[in-house]
Amino acid sequence: MPTTTSAPVENATTAPSTGAAPRRQAWRNRLSRWDFKFSPYLYVAPFFLVFILIGLYPMLYTGYLSFFSWPAYGSEIGPWVGWDNYAHVLGDSVFRKAFWNTIGMFLLSSVPQIIVATILAALLDTRLRGRTLWRMSILLPFVVAPAASAMIFGAIFADGTGLINQTLDGFGFPKVPWHADRFASWTAIATMVNWRWTGYNALIILAAMQAIPRDLYEAAEIDGASKVKQFFNVTLPSIRPTMIFVIVTSTIGGLQIFTEPRIFDTNLRFQGGSDFQYTTLTMYVFNTAQTTTNPYPRAAAAAWVLFLIIVGIALVNFLVTRAVQRRSLR
Repeated sequence: MPTTTSAPVENATTAPSTGAAPRRQAWRNRLSRWDFKFSPYLYVAPFFLVFILIGLYPMLYTGYLSFFSWPAYGSEIGPWVGWDNYAHVLGDSVFRKAFWNTIGMFLLSSVPQIIVATILAALLDTRLRGRTLWRMSILLPFVVAPAASAMIFGAIFADGTGLINQTLDGFGFPKVPWHADRFASWTAIATMVNWRWTGYNALIILAAMQAIPRDLYEAAEIDGASKVKQFFNVTLPSIRPTMIFVIVTSTIGGLQIFTEPRIFDTNLRFQGGSDFQYTTLTMYVFNTAQTTTNPYPRAAAAAWVLFLIIVGIALVNFLVTRAVQRRSLR
């Protein structure tokens, strides 16, 4: 009799333990699925939280502010003015000068910068002696602070005592009015930008070139392709995504140029030359925020116009680059 009564007791004590293990396993499987599903979002969430706080919110608030008036030194936002601030900005002759100055400097800096960076990357991708040293050396200008490089080039391009004008004067050539002439000032500022950013872009393109399988070059050599043909038919098509990235980022950076023309300016008003001959759009936004009539709303409107210009030109660059590269692959 005792044996017949003890069996149910043992079954009763072991039944929960046998059921707990599958439940724990099911819970672990569920955690594993959640980890696989949600972990990537948790990893990228800090970036987007910071971006929303210091990037997206100021941008949206700038757009909101651009439709109101706000007198200088006022404590509160004034009444709704609609598109008046945008009309003022687009009708301002200084804004139009700043627009064409920015486009001119962008073309003089970004276009040769990308071409030279691609050539440099192709040279550094060959079997050079001390290639590690060469690769590190081209990044040195990027390490120099923009203010320092602008001061160095400001001395080189000084109107009276600059290195270039002194050299030209020594050979009997007329001096170049670097600060007074519009195109000359664009060239001087574009030179500063190219000196600083060419090596940086070259290293990005070089990293893409080194990822190209060497079998492709060996097959091209067997087919009798020269180095130039290999560059245009193997290298460039293989680094297409990287080239699009470099072109788009160079476009964005070239249209936001501020430090170089600001420090290059010898005028105490820092307005980009006595006749605004090298005022850029970012300088226009900054200087508009220092005016006395609706400074912040008008600067906000100018900032949004600049943002739309950058998005439009970057999109055109992206579409043109992709179309050209697709045509080259046919």
